[in-house]
Amino acid sequence: MTSVIIFIGLVGWIFSISVVFLYLKEKKENSNKTMKNNIKEEKPRVVVIGGGTGQSVFLRGLKHYTPNITAVVTVADDGGGSGVLREDLGMLPPGDIRNCLLSLANMEPTMDAVMKYRFTEGALKGQSFGNLFLAAMNGVYGNFETAVYKMSEVFAITGRVLPVTLEDINLIANLDNGNIVKGESNIPNQVRSQNTKIKSIELEPKNAKPLDEVIKSIKNTDIIVIGPGSLYTSIMPNLLVDGVIDAIKESKAPKVYISNIMTQPGETDNFNVVDHINAINKHCGKDIIDIVITNNEVLPKPVFEIYNKDGASQVLLDKKQKQTLEDMGIKVVECNLVEIKSNYIRHDADYISNVVVNLALSHIYDNEK
Repeated sequence: MTSVIIFIGLVGWIFSISVVFLYLKEKKENSNKTMKNNIKEEKPRVVVIGGGTGQSVFLRGLKHYTPNITAVVTVADDGGGSGVLREDLGMLPPGDIRNCLLSLANMEPTMDAVMKYRFTEGALKGQSFGNLFLAAMNGVYGNFETAVYKMSEVFAITGRVLPVTLEDINLIANLDNGNIVKGESNIPNQVRSQNTKIKSIELEPKNAKPLDEVIKSIKNTDIIVIGPGSLYTSIMPNLLVDGVIDAIKESKAPKVYISNIMTQPGETDNFNVVDHINAINKHCGKDIIDIVITNNEVLPKPVFEIYNKDGASQVLLDKKQKQTLEDMGIKVVECNLVEIKSNYIRHDADYISNVVVNLALSHIYDNEK
């Protein structure tokens, strides 16, 4: 009898949770439709600065709202398949560039699957075919910028993808305990093993020059989006390239930071939204960010626990943080940014794209008045 009662209670609990999720999903979909209806025929120019999974996920949604996209991508990666090609061939790491190209591509599902395929055996084990394709393009044309451009043509991408620099850069982390760690892939592991925090981050060489097109795009865009992505290892490597911050400050476009949904162990442990902004200000100077888009949806406990086991926690905004941001002159946009697929937490690319494009258009119209 007890087991029956427990079973009935469990079924009731699952049903109630399902009703809540369906309600939230319907609410978000209705909100998406409303915002889409508000978007006029204008297609704003959007510059997205970052790297890693967060940037490529966002771009996948953004391409359905505007063709005028410029993705500025970090080339500081030195781990995984990208690191191997970087060391063996002396080329810039292709991984983040490849992911952005595929996100913006218009190709058949079969070709998409081929480009994402990773070898499971032999000398190529763990290597992505897309990385090898870009490496081949680099070999044919002898120039990484040209290789990216040609690959963009082959896949008929929406917008364009630009490496932030063509120089061979490395990421250096100065830790709170006084130690120095070199290499993007080493930093989180060393922070955790040494039980310390990142004090500051820098590039080697410090005076790495950006692509001219990167600076032109930043100065002539309707909105600048920083993130989503790893704060120190995906976002900072772009901002620290010589001239990028100056171009951002000179641009009249609104500067938007998309906050991460979760902290990243070994990188932003225990960070809240304000901590992320303070880290950017510390490295780049104040008045970089005009608007913060942050998540206000509390994760379902089973999904949260999966991430929490690895030391991650939710990045949520409270009243005190909101007041702090307002005192800094930063507007806050709170919404449900979460999309969960197979227990993996991702930013809802479609929803965020709606928000970003509406922010860009409202800024354009304000300037026209």
